[in-house]
Amino acid sequence: MYERYLVPAVTRQWAIDLVARVGVRRAERVLDVACGTGVAARVAAEHVGRSGRVAGLDLNPAMLAVARSSPEVGGVPIEWHEGSALALPFDDGAFTVVLCQFGLQFFPDPLLALAEMRRVLVPQGRAAASVFAALERNPVAHAFSDALDQHLGDGASAAKRSEHALADADEFGSLFREAGFAGIQIDTVAKTSRYPSVSEYVQFQLRATPLADLIKTYAQPERDRLAGLVADELAASVPAFVHDREFAFPQLAHVATAHAH
Repeated sequence: MYERYLVPAVTRQWAIDLVARVGVRRAERVLDVACGTGVAARVAAEHVGRSGRVAGLDLNPAMLAVARSSPEVGGVPIEWHEGSALALPFDDGAFTVVLCQFGLQFFPDPLLALAEMRRVLVPQGRAAASVFAALERNPVAHAFSDALDQHLGDGASAAKRSEHALADADEFGSLFREAGFAGIQIDTVAKTSRYPSVSEYVQFQLRATPLADLIKTYAQPERDRLAGLVADELAASVPAFVHDREFAFPQLAHVATAHAH
C-alpha cells in the first residue's frame, strides 16, 4: 500500500529533490538509511550507473520485501539490508554519499544515527536528510491530525504528529554539527502532494501508514464510516486545497546537506 499509493503521491518527488541536492554522481557509493520500500535508493541508482554501488537499510522486513521485489534501475543491483540506523552494519568510509529521507524524526537517538552516517562516509563524503517542518506550517497534516482526534479519540493522531517531531530547523542543523559534519546547509522546501480526492487521501493514510492500527479492529462498514467522518472534517477545514478532480496541497520540509570532515 505504501509503495503503491504514498510513493507516487508524496515520497518520489522528495527523493528526486534530495538526490539532486546532494549531487549524486556516476560511480559513487550511496547508502539510503531508513529506506522503506527504496524510493530514494532507486533514484540514486539512476545516477551512479553500473560502476557505482547503492545500498538501502531499514528495520522493517516487510518494507524491504517490497523493495527487493522492485525491478532494477538501469541494471544497477541494489543491496537491501535489515538493520538499525543506530548501528549501521558497514565499515568506516564505505560510502561517498548517505541519504536519509523522512527518517530521522522517528529514530530514538537521531544524533547517534547521524554519527553513524558520518562514520560510514569517506572524508568529504556527503550526507543529505529531510524532515517535515512544523505541523502548524503543514495545514493539511494539521487539520487531518485534528480530525483524527475528534472522530477516533484523543491521541489518535499521535503517529501522524510524530512525523513532525524534528521540525525545528536550528535543532536539525545542530544535530549535524554535533555529529561531526561540516558545510551544513538547511533549506526549507515546499512540494505539492496530489491525491484524487480528500476521501482517497484519508483512505491511503488509514491503510498505508501506521495509522492503520487505529481502525484495524473495526469491521469494514465501521472503518468506512469513520474514514468518511474524518474526510468530511478535513475537507471542511482546508477548502482551498479541494478541487473538482483532485486534492492538492503543499507540504513543507527541511532538507539538510553536509559533508564529513
